[in-house]
Amino acid sequence: MNRIATIRKKITRNRKIISTAKRRLVIWLVAIITFYIFSYLIDPFDPAWMDYLNGPWQLMVEDLLWVFLFSVLLSEVSIFIDRTLNKLLPWSNRTVKRLLIQCVIQIVGSVLIIIIVNFIIESTTENLSKLDYRKEFTLLGQWVATNIMISLIISAFNTVEYLLENWKKTAEEAAQHKLRASKHKQAAMAAELQALKLQIDPHFIFNNLSVLSELILEDQQLGYEYSEKFARVYRYLLVNSGKDVIAVEEELKFLESYIFLIEKRIGDGVIFKIDVREEHRKMYTVPLSLQLLVENAIKHNQTSKTNPLEIEVYTLPTGELVVANTFLPLINKPDSSGVGLRNIKARYEILGYGKPEIEKTENKFIVKLPLI
Repeated sequence: MNRIATIRKKITRNRKIISTAKRRLVIWLVAIITFYIFSYLIDPFDPAWMDYLNGPWQLMVEDLLWVFLFSVLLSEVSIFIDRTLNKLLPWSNRTVKRLLIQCVIQIVGSVLIIIIVNFIIESTTENLSKLDYRKEFTLLGQWVATNIMISLIISAFNTVEYLLENWKKTAEEAAQHKLRASKHKQAAMAAELQALKLQIDPHFIFNNLSVLSELILEDQQLGYEYSEKFARVYRYLLVNSGKDVIAVEEELKFLESYIFLIEKRIGDGVIFKIDVREEHRKMYTVPLSLQLLVENAIKHNQTSKTNPLEIEVYTLPTGELVVANTFLPLINKPDSSGVGLRNIKARYEILGYGKPEIEKTENKFIVKLPLI
């Protein structure tokens, strides 16, 4: 699994690199095309264009190479400016201010590049032809205007791409949030329906009422206590079934009442061992999780006095609430829809608190719930 995950990460990284490289090539191509088009439109009747087209191809290749290098430099500076501003002054904060600052910095950056490049050319090139100062200033102005236009076009290209990506990301997050909310609502409804199912389950009610009637005849005080625990169980189901999370301490108090009913009904056929650390009692879990797991254990296993079912509830130093039971499967297995376990898993997943772990060995069935 780790090897597959590593391969997937490499594939994803390579795709990002290829995508970035394609994007860079497009930007460079746009810069080169813009340079030639804008230079031509500034002075389309300049005789230099005819000399350039009628000159040797080596001169055209050399000129194209210089334009390419200069366009790459201008593009990379423009991209660097946009990315820096995206971190320091995002579009979502102050749109007008960001637009003005971006335009000013792009223009200043273009002018500085021209000054630096012009200085390098004059310092390294000998026998430069002397031009009339008016012609020289005109060419310099055309160069500055062309480069500013290229910078602004590249900046606009980057800005549109950035805004589209953010819009797409926001739309995806909104859709995911809506989906999570829908799933959360469905899980809450499923939990409530599960609790309602327990409340109106005729077998559950009949069994407990039968036990209650027998206890009242044998021991009125014990019958009264049983009825109190019975009422407390249903009250807890009604009040807390719709909550997202609940304190472990509250869940354990509810479980005590529920265990009391089970022990009086089943007797010595089930043994409970509860060992939850004090620091973990203040943490949270999903409501009815312990009751659902205990109910699941009793439903699918034998409960005899000679070989009682053992159910343990304890916590681990890693911050997990564990419900483990000995594995004593029934000879005639009841129909199981797995609603309880699925419900617990779904609620943890939707709340984003990690996933419960389920382990099954030859002798035990173990469920680990992450504490919140």
